[in-house]
Amino acid sequence: MFMESDSREHAGGSPSQRDPAPRPSRRVFSAAYKLRIVTEYENAPHGEKGAILRREGLFSSHLVEWTRARDAGALGGTSGVVRGPEKKPVKSAEQIELEKLRRENQRLKARLATTETALDIMGKARALLEQVSESADIDRP
Repeated sequence: MFMESDSREHAGGSPSQRDPAPRPSRRVFSAAYKLRIVTEYENAPHGEKGAILRREGLFSSHLVEWTRARDAGALGGTSGVVRGPEKKPVKSAEQIELEKLRRENQRLKARLATTETALDIMGKARALLEQVSESADIDRP
């Protein structure tokens, strides 16, 4: 009975005593490697293509993706596929100020158009009230 509990402790151990395996890292392939493998795969006889994949530890989906990238021109350089968002060009202080002034100009133009429309309506309303007032004076005996 004492041996059973002792053997359980050594076999399983506590989580703090176990040494976890290191986390696997994602493989990164250079553009030159991708081009070399795609070329070798395409030139291989029909029965040898699977052997290339097994030898290199690759999947057919790798070759499909790399072939598409090559055909699109993404593998032409020495760097791999660029991932992540594209960086926006840095704007100078003058460009930022110019954009700010353009936005303010647009806002002021819209406000001016609204004010001109309101003044036009008020002028027409005044003219109409004068007409009504004159016609009311004429109708009175």
